[in-house]
Amino acid sequence: MKVTEEPLITVMDGPWTPEGLIREIVKSGTQEDPFYVMDLGEVVARYHRWRELMPRVEPFYAVKCNDDKLLVSTLAALGTGFDCASKAEIELVTSVGVAPERIIFANPAKLPSHIRYASAVGVDVMTFDSEHELVKIKQLMPRAKLVIRIRCDAASAQFSLGVKFGCDPVTEAPRLLKLAALLGLDIIGVSFHVGCCITETAVYGRAIALSRTLFHIGHKVGHKNMHLLDIGGGFPGDLQSSIREVAEVINSSLEEHFPERTVRVISEPGTYFANAAYTLAAMVYAKRTVVPKECSDIAEKHTMYFINDGVYGSFNKVTFNQSVCAVPVNDYEAPRSACSVWGPTCDGVDCVVASARLPALSEGDWLLFRDMGAYSIAIATRFNGFPIPTVRHVIDARLARVLQERGPLKASHFVAAPAAWRSTDAEVECPAISAAAPSPFLAVLGQC
Repeated sequence: MKVTEEPLITVMDGPWTPEGLIREIVKSGTQEDPFYVMDLGEVVARYHRWRELMPRVEPFYAVKCNDDKLLVSTLAALGTGFDCASKAEIELVTSVGVAPERIIFANPAKLPSHIRYASAVGVDVMTFDSEHELVKIKQLMPRAKLVIRIRCDAASAQFSLGVKFGCDPVTEAPRLLKLAALLGLDIIGVSFHVGCCITETAVYGRAIALSRTLFHIGHKVGHKNMHLLDIGGGFPGDLQSSIREVAEVINSSLEEHFPERTVRVISEPGTYFANAAYTLAAMVYAKRTVVPKECSDIAEKHTMYFINDGVYGSFNKVTFNQSVCAVPVNDYEAPRSACSVWGPTCDGVDCVVASARLPALSEGDWLLFRDMGAYSIAIATRFNGFPIPTVRHVIDARLARVLQERGPLKASHFVAAPAAWRSTDAEVECPAISAAAPSPFLAVLGQC
């Protein structure tokens, strides 16, 4: 995240919700730029849920998902490890006091200067998936502790990382294990990533079984120190999602193929920890009404709402057909009409929600979007000169006291909330709005 000063955590002493807090903030009339409310309590709750459902699997947070320093610091206080993909991510994680032993350099194709940096700061564990990477590591960091990354894709995944990373577990991996032995390199384990937004949980069983086979092969060719299994990321992180089903598959597969507790099992969740913790608020600053014509496919009057954040900011996900849900901050009971929601840039693809039904909104009204912490602010740009949303970090007073007792968070990180921010508002129902839904309005735009 791109910030100019160290952010603070606002401590809420009493009941509150992100929606209620957003309502109080925009009510002041002094806020114009988009902003996030980040609930650190949601991160803590998800950590405990993970440990309850998968006690054998240590979470190593994937920093690329959201590099918010206070999110990283909170996870560090909880005891997670970290999956870093670059020098900058290693610098961030170590800057908050995380020991290098709690970091895996999990990028199979690394820049030479980044390998040198990892070596200098003591980050020894790193992944590879090719002969070229093995030779590079031999030249730059021969003492590295290596994890071979294999490919095992889910039958259905919105994002398949196997197209870029992971060697074939049958035809390539055994040869690479032998080559590493000839080079005198230390292979300590196997990793995989089944893909993101998957609908098939059985893939974890297949990947874990393949990993067991490679442990046997590794031992035979001389790698006697293989003790690490990295099951990757891709776990869901929306408020309404659950990892219970996939946890059951992982737990049973581990008991079948890795019953010995001498094998350490880690994972690389990113979205799971980040997504639900962040709620985005964006202001409607302009609107335009389109009246249907005789030759148009539009059946009724359509309103275009322009908000101050878009696909070049927080909503990059909609370009990959991921839906977002727009909820008016006020006036939930008003009649709804056809509309679309657009970002602030001059690019015609900057459409946040292509087809929706919302209450009539005025300039100065606000919309909120839940589940916005993953792959949003971390990849936001200032295209066309529009600001990247700021983050207001918030936590319950009881949790604040607990976290202050652990490093790296200190009392200086926390500040008391204004009395006006306290809210007991209940959760509001989110209507089903899909950014990927067919839109006759967009069809007409394409024809013009």
